[in-house]
Amino acid sequence: MTRLTAEFWVQAYLARLRFQEIPAFVVAHGDDTAGAVLVKLNTLDGQAVAFQRSFDLMTGERKWVELSSGSETDVDAAVARQRSFDPDLWVIEVEDRQGRHLLGEEGLD
Repeated sequence: MTRLTAEFWVQAYLARLRFQEIPAFVVAHGDDTAGAVLVKLNTLDGQAVAFQRSFDLMTGERKWVELSSGSETDVDAAVARQRSFDPDLWVIEVEDRQGRHLLGEEGLD
């Protein structure tokens, strides 16, 4: 199976969020072809959650897992640490008071 480029996935994700009227923007533009993607969900109440893709060695599945959650400043610090050792990392920030990020939807999971 052919993998999508990171840029293509990011653009599709942003389009899906726009369709649901969920504000989101690119905080860090990673490698267009193979950069990893990190999604930060900002609930606009001082809290946030950062998600990253994880590969399960037992099942071969890729799924979104929580990297960090808590105060927005703590989550921002975790994101900054990730970026410090992965310059190819994409960071997408989603802003939604209801906590919607759509990462569990078909085609994004």
